[in-house]
Amino acid sequence: MTKLLLKIFVKDYKNTKDETVRERYGALGSFMGIFCNLLLFILKLILGFISGSVSIMADAFNNLSDIGSSVVTLLGFKLSKKPADPDHPFGHGRMEYMSAFIVAVLILLVGAELFKSSVSKIFSPEPLNISIITVIGLIISVAIKLWMSFFSRKLSKLINSGSLKATAQDSLNDCISTSCVLISIVIYKFTDLNLDPYMGVLVALFILWSGFSSAKETMSPLLGEPPSKELIDGIKSGILKYKEF
Repeated sequence: MTKLLLKIFVKDYKNTKDETVRERYGALGSFMGIFCNLLLFILKLILGFISGSVSIMADAFNNLSDIGSSVVTLLGFKLSKKPADPDHPFGHGRMEYMSAFIVAVLILLVGAELFKSSVSKIFSPEPLNISIITVIGLIISVAIKLWMSFFSRKLSKLINSGSLKATAQDSLNDCISTSCVLISIVIYKFTDLNLDPYMGVLVALFILWSGFSSAKETMSPLLGEPPSKELIDGIKSGILKYKEF
C-alpha cells in the first residue's frame, strides 16, 4: 500500500536524497494524516455524543489536534527546503526538528486536557449508552490508526525524517489509547462497570509520557549533538584521499 501511494503521488520516489522528493514525501504523509484524522474526528465525535463517553470524546479531539500536527509537519517540510540565505547561511534544515517539537508539544497539551476531563468524571460519573455501532466504530478507528503509524514510520525511515517519526509515534499512541477506550466500553457493555474515566486517566498519562519523550528526542539535535561515527568516518575518508594528508 505504501509503495503504491508513493508511485502515484511522489515522482522519482526512489531518489530520497533530493530535497524536492523529500518534500513530496512529507506532503504525502501530511495530507494522509489530515484526511484520516478528519475522518476519525467526525466518527468519534458522533460516537461520543451517542454513548456519552468522555474518553471517546477526548479521543476525538485528540484526532483533531493531530490534524494540526499534520499541517505543522507539512509546513516544516516546505520551510526546510528553502535554500540558505544571509540570515540562515546553513539553510533551513532544522525546521523539520522544529515541526517535530511542535508536534510533541501538541501531544502534551492533548494529554493534559484529557487527564483533566477524565479526573473530573471520576468524581461525577455518568451512565453510558453503548451499542454495537460504538464498538465497531472504535475497532475501525484502531485499524486506521495502526495503518497510519506503519505508513508514517515507513516514510520516516525512507527519508530519515524526525517529524514523520514523531507523527508515527503519535499515531501508535492513538491506536493504543483507542484500544484502551474500546476495552473499557466492552467491559461496561457486559458488566455495567464504568471504567471510562479511569481509562481516560491512564491514556492521558501514556500520552503525556510519549509527548515528553518525543520533545526530548527532537530537542537534542536542536541544541546540538556530536556527529555520528558514520559522518566522522566519511569526513576522514574524504580528507585522506588527498596525498597532502
